[in-house]
Amino acid sequence: MTSVRDIGKFFLFIAGGLIAIVVGSFMIRGTMHMWDKPENKKSDKNND
Repeated sequence: MTSVRDIGKFFLFIAGGLIAIVVGSFMIRGTMHMWDKPENKKSDKNND
C-alpha cells in the first residue's frame, strides 16, 4: 500500500515536469521570435 508521502512525491514529479515543459516551450518560442525578425520577412517577400 502506498503512503501519502509517496503520492505527494509522485504529484510533485508530475507537476514539476509540466512546469518544465511549459517554461521550455516559452523559451523556444522566444528564441524563434528573436530569429524571425519582421525586416527579414519584408526583404524575403520583396526578393520573390
